[in-house]
Amino acid sequence: MSGKTRETSINRHFHGNIRRWMDFDQCRVVNLCNLHDYRCLTTIPTLESVETVCIIGSESPFSACLASSKHPQAKKRSDVPSINFITVGERGLVRIWSSDRALCLFEQKTSDITVSSDNEDLKRGFISALILPANQELLCVTADHQFFLYYPEESEGSMNLFLRKRFVGYNEEIADMKFLGDDEQFLAAATNVEQSCSYVLSGHTDTILCLDTCVSNSGRTLIVTGSKDNNVRLWDCENKACVGAGIGHMGAVGAVAFSKKQRNFFVSGSSDRTLKVWNMDGVSGNNEEIITLKAKAVVAAHDKDINSLAVAPTDSLVCSGSQDRTACIWSLPDLVSVVTLKGHKRGIWSVEFSPVDHCVLTASGDQTIKIWAISDGSCLRTLQGHRTSVLRASFLTRGTQLVSCDSDGFMKLWTVSNEECIATYDQHEDKIWALAIGKKTEMLATGGGDAVINLWHDSTASDKEEAFRKDEEGVLRGQELKNALIVADYTRAIQIAFELRRPHGLLDIFTELHRKRDAGDQIVKAVDAFSKEEQFCHTANFVLSCIPITKMIEIKGNEGVLEGLIAYTQRHFNRLGRLERESHMLGYTSYRMSVIEPEGKFENKDVTLCTGADNEQDIQEEKSSEKRKSDVSRDIAGKRVKR
Repeated sequence: MSGKTRETSINRHFHGNIRRWMDFDQCRVVNLCNLHDYRCLTTIPTLESVETVCIIGSESPFSACLASSKHPQAKKRSDVPSINFITVGERGLVRIWSSDRALCLFEQKTSDITVSSDNEDLKRGFISALILPANQELLCVTADHQFFLYYPEESEGSMNLFLRKRFVGYNEEIADMKFLGDDEQFLAAATNVEQSCSYVLSGHTDTILCLDTCVSNSGRTLIVTGSKDNNVRLWDCENKACVGAGIGHMGAVGAVAFSKKQRNFFVSGSSDRTLKVWNMDGVSGNNEEIITLKAKAVVAAHDKDINSLAVAPTDSLVCSGSQDRTACIWSLPDLVSVVTLKGHKRGIWSVEFSPVDHCVLTASGDQTIKIWAISDGSCLRTLQGHRTSVLRASFLTRGTQLVSCDSDGFMKLWTVSNEECIATYDQHEDKIWALAIGKKTEMLATGGGDAVINLWHDSTASDKEEAFRKDEEGVLRGQELKNALIVADYTRAIQIAFELRRPHGLLDIFTELHRKRDAGDQIVKAVDAFSKEEQFCHTANFVLSCIPITKMIEIKGNEGVLEGLIAYTQRHFNRLGRLERESHMLGYTSYRMSVIEPEGKFENKDVTLCTGADNEQDIQEEKSSEKRKSDVSRDIAGKRVKR
């Protein structure tokens, strides 16, 4: 679009009887023109590709801050109207201009977005901007779907832009996450775009794959990141700047881990199959330039990519997990091999040391989690239950529990002692690549391929308190039920029994009511007291007969009950059909047996059995009736056989 005017964004300005408009293009200029004769009044060079121009109104807080701030003065042109406007473009900076003096009145010192990529789409910085009419705040949009809300502030005679809010519209996959700071109130997340969710840390030229956080002995909050650009970078969160860079890996850095005790070094693992220990001595937040970090030790650790790292709480050991199906434990700081853990059938995605025991945890693509003894490398426990690859696993509650995440989006909570899965949670729609656990609060954070971050907290204490409260309430309600039965208040007793879900107690009440004359009235009175949302139990046929069919239809959730009754009724009819067929077969067999038996003996037997009859006519009627029944049975049996 070089040399062509962008017609998608035109800002008109009405000044008296003269209409003027501005245009901007990739030639890095802004033109102020007259709409009557399309004559260019002035041209302002911006020295960048401009994406949007926003006119500042006279009552805008931007105008008020500009009026009170000190900025260089220039000769005012009488033939050009005085218009202040905002431009945003490829540099990712907000700048304010004066049209009559062709002068930049304000420019941001640093950009809040990343523009250092070679990708032309990401190099554009801001792609749009708008002054909100309600509160006159400036809303800027980036190429990677982020929204920045700025508000002007005047301090010490100069104007500053304050970033009030930042909305992240799309982050793609979340590769890794860690809690940040001593209070763990922030969460640092590495995504497939070039910025972190909490701070803009520009410097990597490719996707960030891993990160770790720590608070140094001097009290500074640090972040270390590993990227596909084969480098590691150390960041100071207070200054939001890179303070150190480690160059030397020949492949993507897929795992990093800080020292846990001394906090003066970190370890990195790469797809080049090597481990490096980096020294942080000499790094401080006051450095004006980025310090080149030096590797204290290097070792060729595995036969394939290294996926995960963990440093022991004592800083004496480091464990690495690799795609070569093994996990190796190395001594620090010289990286001498201690033991190799073999037993997984697929690559290992996560490793972690126990906070109290001399053991290490591994999670693998073979759908299992294993706990190993550090002393001899023997497998102590194998936890099975996931149906897909286990991507992350970590200890909880001082090593007595552990949590694991898989590629189906499931998270499981385990008890280590009995290898039992306590609970399974399904809150993600894609792989869970990131798992962060707060060391103090033990709050959990999970994220992955669905670009969703879920925060979890331990509800054990609250669940126990709720269970105790329910038990206490159940005891009190049970006493109310007994009192209602003592005073023969059956309506109240039925209501309490339904609320307590005691079907056996209800059966006892209905059994007692069944012997009373006014049982139906009492049950109807009790049923009418229920709301439509309450669920009714099938306790006895006579109870259901007291409930009107219209009220049963109105009961919420009764569809499932009716479907169950339909299935049961169908089975009942099937049993009746089988019984009918069996009775026909029995009748047919009885008839055939009567035919085989001698007629005289059969008649004598009938006469003997009917000696108690009043007269001979009664005997003949009984014989005729039996003969008709036999004929009917024979006909039916014949029809059944023909089928």
